[in-house]
Amino acid sequence: MTSLRPLPLQVVASLKTAAAQLENNKVLVGFDGFVDNILHAVKTRESASKYTRMERMTDFAERISSAAGLSANMEMVVQMQKLGGNGPIMANALGALGSAVTYIGNLGQGTVHPVFSEFATTAKVHSIAEPGVTDAIEFDDGKLMFGKHESLREVNWSNLLKHVPEKQLVKIFSQSSFIAMVNWTMLTQMKGIFQKVASVIAPQLTGPKRILFFDLADPEKRSAEDIREALKQISKFEKHFRVVLGLNLRESYQVGEVLGLEHPGESQVDVTSHALRLRELLDIDTVVVHPTQFAAAANEHGATCVEGPYTPKPKITTGAGDHFNAGFCTGLILGLDLAQSLQVGVATSGYYVRNAKSPKISDLSKFLKTL
Repeated sequence: MTSLRPLPLQVVASLKTAAAQLENNKVLVGFDGFVDNILHAVKTRESASKYTRMERMTDFAERISSAAGLSANMEMVVQMQKLGGNGPIMANALGALGSAVTYIGNLGQGTVHPVFSEFATTAKVHSIAEPGVTDAIEFDDGKLMFGKHESLREVNWSNLLKHVPEKQLVKIFSQSSFIAMVNWTMLTQMKGIFQKVASVIAPQLTGPKRILFFDLADPEKRSAEDIREALKQISKFEKHFRVVLGLNLRESYQVGEVLGLEHPGESQVDVTSHALRLRELLDIDTVVVHPTQFAAAANEHGATCVEGPYTPKPKITTGAGDHFNAGFCTGLILGLDLAQSLQVGVATSGYYVRNAKSPKISDLSKFLKTL
């Protein structure tokens, strides 16, 4: 029987036992790592301590355009320096929600970079290289991310095994109910990692299928052929795992184009139908698409959509999608249905952008009661 309570309150009831369920739940996330500098672009400077920021991306674009053929001095103000990368942000959020996290990625060579020090006290981390660096200029209507990716070349199968031998890696995979391999776009050696996980690790796993989550992470700069090959690899993992592909709206368009789909509209109905079609073509367990103001997902039982707690004045936007992914996947880990998992996802993201920190289950329950 369908509950008469609003969806957020249904989820609050479902989360009452979540802390106990997640306490001994082990998850594995990899393989990137970034130091994120969150910046505001200065529009006007009034004094040494007071300025007006550029609130919209068009302000920034106009300033650059007006300087074409000349030159310009653009001032940035650092709001915070924090751990970054799709993997660390998602893993940190999963840990805050209660899962026991193992993280493999480039968090520092020899010693963990200070921005990951707190994370390293709550998660088991295996660092394989220096982190990349991202300068994220945030506006009210989006963000521009400028990355320095040289160290990401070290994220490859050979270097991974130097730090986490095969026997240990198989054990970590075996003990994890949930695995996430994210940021395919920036990790140019991920194809080889996918191949080895599929051919070396997966055949050694026993028991129920584990959830395996993928986030391509803005694949526009990769060729259509590269994206198509990655999607083929992801589909093949369904033999050994319950494969979940997470996409923001723009990424869903890019994947759809590669698969030969027409560009859908942006309505809830259009995006939900698009998620369903992507899932059918990829033949995987679940596809989830999360625009800014709602989220949609499709699995073998059908497709559904949930509105999000959108705010036009977020404290932070960098990492919002990773928090959605962590919340949605936590719902799947807990065995919640598609709609409830989407609700956990949008609430986790909604809490994060308002508070600039990852919620615990108790925070999430309180926030859901306000929706």
